Amino acid sequence: MLENISSTTLPRLMRRTILSAIVVGVIGFFVAVTYDPLAGLGEALGVAMAVFNLRFLDKQVAGVELKGEQTSKAVRRQLGGKTLQRLVVATCIVFGALYLSTPLGIGIVSGLVIYQIVFVVNLLRVVAN
Repeated sequence: MLENISSTTLPRLMRRTILSAIVVGVIGFFVAVTYDPLAGLGEALGVAMAVFNLRFLDKQVAGVELKGEQTSKAVRRQLGGKTLQRLVVATCIVFGALYLSTPLGIGIVSGLVIYQIVFVVNLLRVVAN
């Protein structure tokens, strides 16, 4: 399904996702601040973590070296280790924040979820067109 997407569509999708996530994150920030200021801070940190994760992933994918006839297994091996590292770091940040302050940790998780929802909605829009 995604194989038919042109090469110019993906950068536009990522840019639209980042801008939409920031807009929805700002709205979520103001909603969360009414509950607890640390929840609002967590919301902003969660969206920022998701955007930085996307940037690191983009940089990592651009750096994958394709030599001759490589299998998908070799490409997965190149991407897998760093992806796992980013996931572990994000998980440790969330658990550390939950340990320090529950509203902060829940805010970070909700910021990450907001980004994923916005990404899926934007992706569905592209696929539908």
